[in-house]
Amino acid sequence: MKVFGVTGWKNAGKTTLVSNLVTELTARGFTVSTIKRTHHNVDLDKSGTDSFAHRSAGAQEVMLASDKRYAILKEHQVAPPKLSDLLQRLNPVDVILVEGFKKEPHPKIECHRKGCEMPLIANNNSTVKLIATDEMLETEVPQVDINRIDEIADFVMDQTGLAEMRG
Repeated sequence: MKVFGVTGWKNAGKTTLVSNLVTELTARGFTVSTIKRTHHNVDLDKSGTDSFAHRSAGAQEVMLASDKRYAILKEHQVAPPKLSDLLQRLNPVDVILVEGFKKEPHPKIECHRKGCEMPLIANNNSTVKLIATDEMLETEVPQVDINRIDEIADFVMDQTGLAEMRG
């Protein structure tokens, strides 16, 4: 499976870009999955549900299954999961888009919005191969308008080898 990332600071447009790339790549006939990193203490479950009771009782993993989807809730008190471990849990697809995970070694696009006061991640991270932005920046890293999803998708396809899969 090919892995390509989207990174950037808060409110830079990462989720919008990933969603738009999923739409564009699937419209081109590719299968896509995503992994999103969050620093928030997210819980998809709530007190009073049967699955919450299972987790509270000590279950390490609880699978919620319905007719249309399932979710696995896994407890990990020791350390956050590694991206490599998360990738292994996914079924094979043409490409996995990863949102976040700034320090992981996979290639990435950095999202940048005008007015962001944080330094470019690309300045100190060679895994950033392109900056998707709404303003031109002084950097040696190639840049593209953040709204040019077709160009960004072409770039991802070239970087991951999906362009050759198309034939």
